[in-house]
Parts: sequence; structure tokens; C-alpha cells
Amino acid sequence: MSKLDLTRPFLPVRIAVMTVSDTRTLETDTSGTLLAERIVAAGHQLAARSIEPDDVDHITGCLKEWIADPEIDVIISTGGTGVTGRDVTPEAYEQVLEKRIEGFGELFRMLSYQKIGTSTIQSRALAGVAGGTYLFALPGSSGAVKDGWDDILVWQLDSRHRPCNFVELMPRLREHLPASHG
Repeated sequence: MSKLDLTRPFLPVRIAVMTVSDTRTLETDTSGTLLAERIVAAGHQLAARSIEPDDVDHITGCLKEWIADPEIDVIISTGGTGVTGRDVTPEAYEQVLEKRIEGFGELFRMLSYQKIGTSTIQSRALAGVAGGTYLFALPGSSGAVKDGWDDILVWQLDSRHRPCNFVELMPRLREHLPASHG
């Protein structure tokens, strides 16, 4: 159902990737690497990459730093969206989000349901906006990264996508902020 209007210009977006994990390293972070590769292959810029432990303060600190960085338009995290005691990514996001994008988590789970059935209910994938930056939290599996990027984000982060996309709204995300913020 996604369609591109090839008469419109493609506008590259600067995207930061955060992997939330107590055990992964850059060498073993298959989901983060997969996401970073897809971002670059789609024509966007990988603006930053980090691995943060499953800790609200660490995740929130990184999110705040990246939200404040004018060279980052979008943050996508992988991991920490489940329901166990160490899964705290949604709680960290709640500390920084100004607006939630409710439909993202709903759409992610609908698409995921087609592949993994009712197990998708264990995902607390979510999205929102803070400081004029888009934030998306995906589960940590490679399959979830593929679902989130290939089926939703690659389209919504493409300025040519019709009937609408997140990129065309970017200039207006900071309307409520004081002039010194952009």
C-alpha cells in the first residue's frame, strides 16, 4: 500500500541508533547493525550509534543528549521493550516524550502478528516526538527490526511517500519551542 512519488526529491534524514542491552557489543549487535545498514542503504545518514545498558538513567541520558543534538533528526532504539524486569526502554522514553505517536506501536504489533502471532503482545514498541526529534522504540530481535524498518519506517522516513510522511512534518516539530531552539 506504500507508494512513492518519484517526482518529489528524496531528503536524507540523520538517524541515531541505540541498542539497549546488558550483553551486546558492537561486534555482537546484529539487530543494531542490521538497522544501521538498512538506514544507510535507504539513503539516510547514520548520525550516531550507541549501546546502552538496560537502565532507565543510561537510556534517558543518551536520549536527552541526542534530542538536544541539532545533527540528529530521528532516534531508533532496539531492545528493552518487553515485559521483564530489565525491559525499561518504554519507561525511559516516557521521561522524555512530549507527544506519543500511538499508531506506531499499534501498527507494529499488527504487522508483527502476521509473522509471530499472539507473541507480539509482549512487545511494548512505541514512538513519539521530543524537542523536534522523532523517537522510535523497537524490540531487540532482528525480525522486529526488519518489521519496524521495512514495513513502517523506511516509508514514513521517505519524503516521497504518499499520501503523507514524517519527513514533511519535520520543519514544524519545533513550532512550540522557544526561538533559540530552532
